Amino acid sequence: MTNKTRLILKENEGIPRSLLIMMAIVAGITVGNLFYNQPLFEIIKKDLHKREILNNLITVITPISYTLGLCFIVSIGGKVNRRTSINGWLITATIMCLTISFATHIYIMWGASIVLGIVSIVPQLFIPLAGQYSRPAHKSRNMGVVLSGLLTGILASRVISGFVGQWLSWRAMFLIAAGLMVACLWATLHFLPFTQCNFERNYKNLMLSVVSIFRKSPQIRYNSVRAALAFGAMLTLWSCLAFHLANAPFYASSNMVGILGLCGVTGAVAASGVGKLIPRVGVQKFSVLGAILQLFAWAVAYYFGDTYIGLIVAIIICDLGTQCIQLSNQGACIQDIPNAANRVNTIFMTIYFIGGSLGTFFAGLGWKHAEWTGICLMGSIFTMLSLLISGIIDWRKKR
Repeated sequence: MTNKTRLILKENEGIPRSLLIMMAIVAGITVGNLFYNQPLFEIIKKDLHKREILNNLITVITPISYTLGLCFIVSIGGKVNRRTSINGWLITATIMCLTISFATHIYIMWGASIVLGIVSIVPQLFIPLAGQYSRPAHKSRNMGVVLSGLLTGILASRVISGFVGQWLSWRAMFLIAAGLMVACLWATLHFLPFTQCNFERNYKNLMLSVVSIFRKSPQIRYNSVRAALAFGAMLTLWSCLAFHLANAPFYASSNMVGILGLCGVTGAVAASGVGKLIPRVGVQKFSVLGAILQLFAWAVAYYFGDTYIGLIVAIIICDLGTQCIQLSNQGACIQDIPNAANRVNTIFMTIYFIGGSLGTFFAGLGWKHAEWTGICLMGSIFTMLSLLISGIIDWRKKR
């Protein structure tokens, strides 16, 4: 154990750059646990010889359990030492990845996937930590760095998993994932300092305080819903992209979705740069800018969506717009009640993923009725609703 682990971070006094980089990397690797199974669906189905509907639940269970983790676990970051809880989640994730790798029955995979989704909430403990302990002038920038790692992990994990599954096996992917969890555990043990707890009461009171914050803080509700709608718009694009690519004029395989996913990394990396500008420009202007970028992306997707160049431009701009909205609004929520950062982040991320789920659902409806035109319409509606929230906030301020 190094001297760094014996340090105690103090609010608004700054965090070491080495710690910030570590959190970004570990956030990206850990969130990948949610998405490794998606490109491996067909391979797992053939290996376990199960019906498609049973196998498909594997890809659904993990994000659902992640949402449960967001709702019921992230908030305890203010009650227990983050370093201790994060290391516990990483050890559990390692065991679950190994369990999935050696599983011979679908029900074992279900159980391990549920637990893996719940304990993969580690990045959502890092983001409020960066916001709470960074110097005031650097809060948004540092949160953007961690968020860049998180988003890069979301986008890159599917690509990596697809290639590993094709060249090795799906079991090899989860063995590699277990090894990555061990590496993350080593990193947190060596770089993550102790943090002070800011909630001393029991878990019931902790969750009641989350409800109280939600009820008494309209600005947190507005910011969370605005970001959730933007996230729903982004997932509208991604949800049915494979169907669009399978049709004329592309006739491409599903692997092309993973390759296009790398284009989204551009928006993810840009998030760290966006964070530097938020204190000067303001949350409201950034939210409007993000919505305008998304609307432009949908226009490009509609008029040029039958070309790869058009899709690439739309993906990059849509992801960048999403990050403008998420980073500015998440930062504003956490900074609104800094001594309850984890509880506020629980509210924000739970609503955020609900928005993403709605985007995925309505994307399916849009595709069913009007294919790519329906996707562009649904995405535009989500974006305009996000922009409407900004208008409501402006109206309230002028009253």
